[in-house]
Amino acid sequence: MFTGIVEELGEIVAIDPQGDAVALAIRGPLVTEDAVHGASIAVNGVCLTVVDVEDGVFTADVIKETLDKSSLGALEPGSKVNLERPVRLSDRLGGHLVQGHVDGVGAIVSREPGERWDVVTVSLPAGLSRYLVNKGSITVDGISLTVVEAGADHAAPGGTAPHDPRGAHWFSVALIPTTLALTTLGLKKPGDPVNLEVDVVAKYVERMMGDRS
Repeated sequence: MFTGIVEELGEIVAIDPQGDAVALAIRGPLVTEDAVHGASIAVNGVCLTVVDVEDGVFTADVIKETLDKSSLGALEPGSKVNLERPVRLSDRLGGHLVQGHVDGVGAIVSREPGERWDVVTVSLPAGLSRYLVNKGSITVDGISLTVVEAGADHAAPGGTAPHDPRGAHWFSVALIPTTLALTTLGLKKPGDPVNLEVDVVAKYVERMMGDRS
């Protein structure tokens, strides 16, 4: 379990193909301080298991299912990645409950620079729209963020108006200077993919209400 508070901006050192999987070597001196074989580290919001650690670099295997369902398959040597160790029961919950299980891949639609922050609009798969609400939580590339505005299809079942260039399934977030400076979202451009994980509480509520009906 994670909180979506990125601890370190790491870097992909090497990618070793393993048939339909890959082994990633990732530099992260901070998150590897207490990492051991079998530990979990979230990489761009994907919970990976540490295979080996040496000199601030850890390796992790990424299977086909993860490559197919996340943006990790688009990484290259030199790519920057968000890193976070699991939360301890004694830690403060700075973000929200994050499992490290990606629900879908979205894409950066636009960036609107402000005086000290950016407003970023992100597209998302249609099936995830129902889990977003204004001022709710969303995890983008492992970062816990507050939804500024969710796609207008929430307000009108028919979807957004045809003239809306963002389409029917999108949300916006405001990125403060710290997020811009210390995470990959400061580097992402329109069209770049991002891993998305919706609030797990919303999914449980939906399931329970469905069972009741």
